Amino acid sequence: MQALILAGGEGTRLRPLTVYTPKPVVPIVNRPILFYQIDLLKRAGIKDIKLTLGYEPTKIREIFGNGSELGIEINYIVEASTLGTAGAYKNALGDTDLTTIVINGDILTDIDLTKVLDYHRQKEAIATIVSAPVDNAAGYGIVEAGPDGRVRRFVEKPKPDELIHRTINAGIYILEKRILDMIPAGEKQFFEYDVFPHLIETGAPFFAYQWEGYWLDIGTPQRYLQANLDMLGGRVTNILIERPSIATAENGEEAARIDKRTVIDPSCTIKAGAEIVNSVLGANCYIEERAYIENSVLLPGSRIGKYSEVRQSLIGKSAILGRYVKVTDAVLGDKSSLTDYTVV
Repeated sequence: MQALILAGGEGTRLRPLTVYTPKPVVPIVNRPILFYQIDLLKRAGIKDIKLTLGYEPTKIREIFGNGSELGIEINYIVEASTLGTAGAYKNALGDTDLTTIVINGDILTDIDLTKVLDYHRQKEAIATIVSAPVDNAAGYGIVEAGPDGRVRRFVEKPKPDELIHRTINAGIYILEKRILDMIPAGEKQFFEYDVFPHLIETGAPFFAYQWEGYWLDIGTPQRYLQANLDMLGGRVTNILIERPSIATAENGEEAARIDKRTVIDPSCTIKAGAEIVNSVLGANCYIEERAYIENSVLLPGSRIGKYSEVRQSLIGKSAILGRYVKVTDAVLGDKSSLTDYTVV
C-alpha cells in the first residue's frame, strides 16, 4: 500500500496568500496543510508517501525532508510541465503493483481511511472514489452512485441544469494497478474528464464511498479562513490543536485578553489592552496596545497598530497595519501596508 498526494498546483484561487507560498504548505492553525494529510495516512498505517510537486518544490522539500522525522518515507516527483491529475499519477507511479491512495493536496478532512480501504476491498473495486455532500456543488465534480455504491454518473464542473445532486468528488481515491494501464504515458490526462467517465462507460467495478463527516476544499481565501475557524471550533475531529501559552504585557491598567479558542505562536508579542478572539496568529506577530482581532488569521510577521481592528479577515506575512485601522471581511497579501486610519 502506498499514497500519492497531488500537490503540484500553483494555488491561483488562493492568491494573494500563495504568491510566495506554495499551497501545500499554507498553514492551517500554524501548521502546513500537508501535515494533516500525512497524519491521515499514518493513522491508516501508510508510510510510503509520494508527493507530486510543481510550484516552488524546494520550499516544500525543506519542510518535510525525506519524512524520517515523521516516521514515514517521502519521495518527490517534480513535474516539468503539468500533466493533469491522472497524468501526474501515471508519471509518479510508473508500473507499480501496489494499491494506491490518491489525495488532492488542498483538502482538509478527518476521514478514517481504513474504512475506505475496507469498503474498497469488500467491493473488489478497481477504483473507489470518496464522495461528500456539500451545500453548493457548482465548481465540483458530481458523483451519482446506485444503491450498491457503484458509480453510474460523474459530471465534472456541472452546468446549472446538471446540479441535480449535491454529492461531490471529495478528492480521495483508492486505485488498483489496472488504472495505470488506462493512462497514456507522458500525456495530459485527468481522472475527472478521462479516467472516471471511461470506467463508467466500460462497466468497470468503480464505487463511491460516501463520507458524511468533515470535508473542506481550502482552495479559496474564504474557505481557507473557514478551515482555520472550523479547527478552532473543534469541528474537525481526530485532530488535536496545540495551544501554547503566550506571555502578554501589562501596563498596570488592563492586561491583554485572549479567549480559549485562539491559537498564538509563542514568539508573538501581545501588548497591554489588546483583545484577541477566536483567531490564529503565526510566528513573530506584533499586536500593539488595545488592538482588536476577531475570527481572523494573521500569518507570520504581521504587525497590528494601536487601536486597530481586524475582523473576519486574512492578513498575509509581514503585513503592517498602522494605528486606528479597520479591516473587515478582507484578504491582505504578504507585505501589505495600511497607513493610520485606513478602513478596508
